[in-house]
Amino acid sequence: MKIAVSGSSGLIGSAIVKSLLRRGDTVLRLVRRNPPSGADEIFYRPDENPKAIRNHTEEWSKLNGLDAVIHLAGESIAGRWSPEKKKRIYASRVNSTQLLAQALAESQVVAKPPRVFLCASAVGYYGDRGREILTEESAAGKGFLTGLCKEWEAAARPLTEAGIRVAHLRFAVVLSPQGGALPRMLPLFRLGLGGRLGSGAQYMSWITLEDAVCAIFFVLDQPSIIGPVNVTSPNPVTNAEFTRALASVLRRPAWFSVPAPLLRWSLGEFAEETVLASTRAIPQKLRKAGFSFQDTDLNQALSSLLARPA
Repeated sequence: MKIAVSGSSGLIGSAIVKSLLRRGDTVLRLVRRNPPSGADEIFYRPDENPKAIRNHTEEWSKLNGLDAVIHLAGESIAGRWSPEKKKRIYASRVNSTQLLAQALAESQVVAKPPRVFLCASAVGYYGDRGREILTEESAAGKGFLTGLCKEWEAAARPLTEAGIRVAHLRFAVVLSPQGGALPRMLPLFRLGLGGRLGSGAQYMSWITLEDAVCAIFFVLDQPSIIGPVNVTSPNPVTNAEFTRALASVLRRPAWFSVPAPLLRWSLGEFAEETVLASTRAIPQKLRKAGFSFQDTDLNQALSSLLARPA
């Protein structure tokens, strides 16, 4: 297959590219640097006005004849959300998806579009929902992340209208010692200073990087899967359970806790909608389609991840 990937330098993107190349696919990387540094790279302007795409048909024509596009690009949401940070988060996801969707759906720009478009999204779509079990059929929640995910997914609508299969990959927290949330937690936990956040009762949806990559390949190769897909382990845990599991694997105590008011004071809206929000999402669509997870037990998954050489 011939596949274009955006966000190819990120945690998930770099793993996807390696796996695609390993199985013999041709990979084109959508990059923002101009000029591109290799023949396998295509320059694109993720903040470009979609109405201006016909001004760059020579660049977009390189997307002709693709089998698929995997769109994973997006600025990190970690850190306090200033108005400027929110704008960057929004533009890197919604605007870039609008641009790609418009280009791929317009025959005068890309004459032979791909059969499938996989676009990143997040379980943040569901918002703070307590103990409620959330499937792809659950309603959206409230807050900045919910609004972001709704518009992010809606941005791909021109592709659906053009008859291209679209799947929205609603990622949970992806666990890997190579990047993401886990390496930021490890130093404190290894010093015995780890602890629960707030009450610890809030649910956290998680998935290992290996399972996330396998799930993406599964969705890519299953023509019946369309729309939202929860890319998450079937066994979400509470923050307290995650804290105990990580401390146990590292053989360290976890006596401390960070009060919710302190998190809200230091991280503001980011804390409220991420580490303090309860999202108990399960992968109903993947399980019904027959996907088999490798890592379903958090303790075993963490033990395996942290036993591997860096």
